[in-house]
Amino acid sequence: MSKDIELHIGGSFDNVAKRVADAWHRAERGEAVSEDHLTFVTWDAFSSAMTGKRLELLRYLHEHPQVSVAALARALGRDYRRVHEDVEILGRAGLIEQDETGLHAGYDEIRTVISL
Repeated sequence: MSKDIELHIGGSFDNVAKRVADAWHRAERGEAVSEDHLTFVTWDAFSSAMTGKRLELLRYLHEHPQVSVAALARALGRDYRRVHEDVEILGRAGLIEQDETGLHAGYDEIRTVISL
């Protein structure tokens, strides 16, 4: 089963409220509702969180879950400190999960919506 996330850049609180209300109404009608959304208020907020190196890390981790940040840094051939920082930022954004088995990037696809 595929797990996707919809990433929103820009928009307003009203947009978020509409998504929540829509999901709520579908659930009230008995429809299965299982969706993940991540919103960045501005393009600058998004671009500071998602750099080229972080996207590369996310793609690698999606295909090759790792037991630790150190193992991920070794696999990528990158400095531990930088990888740790990247994992922290992507984790706070909800794009990387860390549990007792290690690090995972569970989304198969990130769809992006950019408000103008």
